[in-house]
Amino acid sequence: MRVLFHRRPCVPAESNSIIDGHKLTIQEELAQSRFALEIAYSNFDNVTDPDLIDCYIYEVNAVMKRYKYLLEQAAEMNLLPETKQGEAYRALSLFS
Repeated sequence: MRVLFHRRPCVPAESNSIIDGHKLTIQEELAQSRFALEIAYSNFDNVTDPDLIDCYIYEVNAVMKRYKYLLEQAAEMNLLPETKQGEAYRALSLFS
């Protein structure tokens, strides 16, 4: 079985300017990681089997670490507003 993945750049059609591909990729990955985190939390909330609970705990932690890394990268590249940087960490914490 052969699986091919093709990733097209997401550039607005009305834009005539050149967009830095790395910055665009970070923003896309942040959105994908946030979505993956929502799915992992949803799955964790809907399972009762102890093995699946452990599985989703690991998945939530893994996606959380990736999201945190991407947020740090985006902050270094000034892609996040200064006021929103701290909020992004608090909104996704496991324990409020």
